[in-house]
Amino acid sequence: MSPPKTRAAGSSNQPAAPKAALPVVLDLGGRLVVAVGGGPVSARRVRAFLDERAVVRVVTPWLCEDLRDLADAGRVEWVERDYVGPSDLDGAWLVHTATGEPSVDREVAADAEALRLWCIDATDAAATSASMTARADVTTPDGRVTVSAYAAGDPGLAVTVRDGVEQAIATGGLDLRRTRTHGRKGWVALVGGGPGIDGLLTTRGRELLASADVVVVDRLAPRAVVDRLPASVRVIDVGKTPGNHPVPQSRINDILVEEAQRGFGVVRLKGGDPYVLGRGGEERDACEAHGIPVEVVSGVTSAISVPAAAGIPVTHRGVARGFSVVTGHEDIPALPTGGDHTLVLLMGVTQLHRTTDLLVAHGRSADCPVAVVERGYQPDQRTTVGTVATIADLAAERGVRAPAVIVVGDVVRLSPEWPSARPSA
Repeated sequence: MSPPKTRAAGSSNQPAAPKAALPVVLDLGGRLVVAVGGGPVSARRVRAFLDERAVVRVVTPWLCEDLRDLADAGRVEWVERDYVGPSDLDGAWLVHTATGEPSVDREVAADAEALRLWCIDATDAAATSASMTARADVTTPDGRVTVSAYAAGDPGLAVTVRDGVEQAIATGGLDLRRTRTHGRKGWVALVGGGPGIDGLLTTRGRELLASADVVVVDRLAPRAVVDRLPASVRVIDVGKTPGNHPVPQSRINDILVEEAQRGFGVVRLKGGDPYVLGRGGEERDACEAHGIPVEVVSGVTSAISVPAAAGIPVTHRGVARGFSVVTGHEDIPALPTGGDHTLVLLMGVTQLHRTTDLLVAHGRSADCPVAVVERGYQPDQRTTVGTVATIADLAAERGVRAPAVIVVGDVVRLSPEWPSARPSA
């Protein structure tokens, strides 16, 4: 039996050893970076250096449009000529070359090496002594998180890995809470959760939830998102139901302040949008009165999204030119009465009889179409259509319950429910 064949040392069939690489973080603030070359690659990298507060000198006889804009704005120093030698690197902490001319890039790299300066040669990934990683930044209330990926001369693979991590962050799949909390200052974020399904929660909302130690949640917030939070995140339920407010608003304000004062990151997760009949302004005022930083993240308000889920646009060319959103908890004020102005009522089921009487008293036609959309975006979403004169009785007959959005105006005729329900209306 023949002995197994061996591969000779140094054989060209052997895979190349991976390039040695030590990822580090550089503080470029106030430090000079010299960029040789004026094309789009240089422009992209120069912007990254400026984002890190570096002082940038660009050596090149010409500039692409993006770099010219930076030079015209005085953000970079432009040496308008070809690279001449080591003197162009005087005072630099870092060098970047991307002239597109291999011999010039090699010269710049050699001069930097002789001066013991790290040089990023963007045109030769195999030979460069320093490399830029594929990078993404996420801003949390506690500071910035930077994700970088390096794949030894394969920038496409590095971008793929970076994008995968960035996607995990955007979908709330990674825990972004700080592990070093000594001396940490608490914060509050008022996050609009949309109409109750996690698919309509914003990316920024997910990032903040992934950074939170405490989540103060409403009844109509997207509960599936809350259920997926790590077990170590404390969830405080302050949900209200019609006529039942176990945690008054003043106490909710106190909870936000108390938890933030303990050094925690607090997300107040609300249904819809914090500033659309959501008392977000009151909560922000309470926090800021105690010196607590507050971020407000808009949500997809149910005033627009729930009618859309039922096939009803709040404006439509030739039908409605504007809309108003009011609370149905209180007597509605006098508003435009034409069918071409849509009225959206939130939290209006219990006072529907009173509201329709007021609409007629204010001048709205009794024949104006009305729709009540219950449980928007949920599997059991239901729409009841009628007119100002009939909708209250129809809603009572069908057992309509909150949460529901009421739409008044000619746009209701665009609902898929309108043709079949018109006789009863």
